Amino acid sequence: MIKKCMSETSPQSISILVIEDEPGDLGLIRAHVRLSGLVHGGNKDPVVWAKTLASGIAAAQCNKPDVVLLDLSLPDSVGLSTVQAMRATLPGVPVVVLTGHDDRVLAIAALQAGAQDYLVKGQFDHDALGRAVRNALMREALKSRLHLFEVALNSVANGIVITDINAHIQWVNPAFTQLTGFSLEQALGRKPGELTKSGKHNPAFYQNMWKTILSGQRWHGEIVNRHKDGSLHDEALAIAPVTGGDGTIRHFVAILQDITERKQAEEQIRTLAFYDALTQLPNRRLLNDRLGQTMAASKRSGHYGALMFLDMDNFKPLNDTYGHSVGDLLLIEVAHRLTGCVREVDTIARFGGDEFVVMLSDLDEDKAGSTAQAGIVAEKIRTALAEPYLLTFRHEGEAETTIGHHCTSSIGVVLFINHEASQEDLLKWADMAMYQAKNSGRNRICIYE
Repeated sequence: MIKKCMSETSPQSISILVIEDEPGDLGLIRAHVRLSGLVHGGNKDPVVWAKTLASGIAAAQCNKPDVVLLDLSLPDSVGLSTVQAMRATLPGVPVVVLTGHDDRVLAIAALQAGAQDYLVKGQFDHDALGRAVRNALMREALKSRLHLFEVALNSVANGIVITDINAHIQWVNPAFTQLTGFSLEQALGRKPGELTKSGKHNPAFYQNMWKTILSGQRWHGEIVNRHKDGSLHDEALAIAPVTGGDGTIRHFVAILQDITERKQAEEQIRTLAFYDALTQLPNRRLLNDRLGQTMAASKRSGHYGALMFLDMDNFKPLNDTYGHSVGDLLLIEVAHRLTGCVREVDTIARFGGDEFVVMLSDLDEDKAGSTAQAGIVAEKIRTALAEPYLLTFRHEGEAETTIGHHCTSSIGVVLFINHEASQEDLLKWADMAMYQAKNSGRNRICIYE
């Protein structure tokens, strides 16, 4: 374990392993270590001395040092293999190389082999030695911490992207690859938008994102992105700017979380809460919500709206004869025909059983004109629902069967404007008009006055 580095204000003794076989050099190193302030007196000498690589390794295995001062020319090992052997024995312990040659190429090779610093014999004093050891300890500690951070970032479930100020990717973690399909090598130097942009967001969406992060603030929101295979997925995205010491933005870090399953679950819950499972039409709850909005809009615009309550006239015999599954086929066809009779701004809802409600919005400002408009739509619906139905079904153990069925509808209509009546009253009056149509012979339209 690496101990805390020494500081000028609060010195702390460290343990040092010195591997040096030249008696003259060893004497100088002893003096420099003593004067450097790296070690302090005590019952146990914090410096261990060894003349060969083998004896140094044996000493290190008994008592792990904080730092190693290593000669590159030993009786049993010469050159870079000496550094490699020591790093393999003591991973995480910094090595400062001692060399008799002022050879920059050799020094660089030693650093690449794992050494943290190097000193040329005869060209350093106790201050330089102390500085080299302290810097080596600090660099090794930072290296260990960076490795820990990298392991952590590579282990998290969320995708992480680091870009430069121009949004060119500099690093991604494995979770990003799993989420997008693009490896680190494929992503490097490219912009995230080049890889994953779905085309589902307008330019204003991205302009707002850039405006936020370039101002030094964190942006977060939901986005639809594209996988390498072309499939789309929902993401929770957070982007944070990273500034340098002068306060200038240097990088951006983005964290991506796949929320596709959550969005699908939310949509499923919404569907179950507001839509009829059989016909996929709005249910009572959603109709009431839209009716309230339409009534409020009517107050602002001064235009009438209309509510139609309809019931299928010959539905029960079909259920009794062929079963509810066949009756469901007819209800699905009724929903399809109703959809073809109204505008997109209008609402069709299934109230349950064979009862449906149609809401027309933004009709005429004049009551007579609105009544005529509602009457035209109601007649269109009545005619469409009176057309014969061809229903194909298969009961268990039987062959496929197709039957023809004639089923008309009775329709009650009520007009509304402003908030002259409550939603409950409007539905009640439309229902009363519908029953009047049934009592008048069925396959009829009655308007409530």
